[in-house]
Amino acid sequence: MRVAIIGAGISGLAAAHFLKRGGVDVTVFEKNSVPGGTIGSKFVDGFLVENGPNSTSETNLVIDELLSDLSLKDEKVYADDNAKYRFILRNGKLHALPSGPGSFLSTKLWTTGGKLRLFGEPFAGRAAYEESVADFVTRRLGRELLDYAINPFVAGVYAGNPSELSVRAAFPKLYALEQKYGGLLKGTIKGARERKKRPEKARISSKLFAFKSGMGVLPSAIAKSMEGYVNFDVSVDSIKPDGHKFIVSYSSNRKLESDVFDAVVLSVPSYAAAGIVRSWLPELSSELSKIKYPPVAVAVLGYRKEQIKTDLRGFGFLVPEVENRKILGTIWSSSIFPERAPDGCVELTTFVGGSRQPKLVAEPSDQIARIAHGENAALMKIEGEPVFRAISKWDKAIPQYNIGHLAILDAVKHVESLHKGFYICSNYKDGISVSDCIANGKKTAEAILIGA
Repeated sequence: MRVAIIGAGISGLAAAHFLKRGGVDVTVFEKNSVPGGTIGSKFVDGFLVENGPNSTSETNLVIDELLSDLSLKDEKVYADDNAKYRFILRNGKLHALPSGPGSFLSTKLWTTGGKLRLFGEPFAGRAAYEESVADFVTRRLGRELLDYAINPFVAGVYAGNPSELSVRAAFPKLYALEQKYGGLLKGTIKGARERKKRPEKARISSKLFAFKSGMGVLPSAIAKSMEGYVNFDVSVDSIKPDGHKFIVSYSSNRKLESDVFDAVVLSVPSYAAAGIVRSWLPELSSELSKIKYPPVAVAVLGYRKEQIKTDLRGFGFLVPEVENRKILGTIWSSSIFPERAPDGCVELTTFVGGSRQPKLVAEPSDQIARIAHGENAALMKIEGEPVFRAISKWDKAIPQYNIGHLAILDAVKHVESLHKGFYICSNYKDGISVSDCIANGKKTAEAILIGA
């Protein structure tokens, strides 16, 4: 059996790895010259620069399985215990997120009225329509919790807008608590015992980890283990059915070529997938084109320790939209993982743009660095200029699971059911995290192996 994997991001590479392990003849096509998609790492002047994801969580057993296969367990590094402390900006000051009932009652992050509003949560009814995250949270928890908890959280995860994101699509487990138990508080309490029995861990309780040399180690290791099966600098133009097989047409070294496969896994962003299937599946192409990807800039800044007067024991902070700042948040990278900065220095990773302020990403890199430094300096009491700067830009960063996303996924499932051997495996389907992508890669591989 011959299978084509289009795209060497983490989803496609994971699918390819498990297919190859199952004895399948796999060919991976990647338009770039390196694997990983948005995942990329490099050391510059002693600072570790991550272009995309900085870490992931042990939310499933597939991650451990993959790392064992690749002999990468020794490269794994867990987050510092202080990473459990996360901060939200309010009125220009950083407030720690409460870690229990006591700190919840004493925190100044929310007003007394905002806290009391939570007591009405068990009595909120269910919505009869597909709600946005903002509508769902406001209905169940109140406006203040939306503004000073969920809004910054959504910016940190999706770089998105809670008024546009679908709660059912973007946070299905949150939505399921309401559907199964009638409320979030009831579901949290009653579902605790059930969740302990599952092999998967909740994201909030799972361990955060990265790699000593950065997240780019993972896609590089998979690609290296599949040397000869991964074709770089190859752009796939189209897929067309040919009886029970598929013709994949692609460009390589300015030459147009094609090959025939028994199955195809389309593992590229939705806008790229839309172009590849347009001539064969115009309706699916139209649906995939609806998925939005806001731009994001990543500013990695280095400072000498004595320049920063704020205690950096923690993960970092997120910025609510109502605070009217020019950044989404900042990760205290060198506080979370070791060897992210030279001795005597600290590393901060700041995110700019997203759905909130997309135009900022179009600014020159020097200006983005100035924006990130200016905001951090004001909020963290930083003296002087950074000693290191590195800027990465993504014009289309993270797929948005907006209202209507479930209908798009239904269209995907319908096409997959009609065309045996055609699969879509990407981060706009079933989760955007690295751990989600790895799990979905294995799931796709298993579906192919079962159908072989």
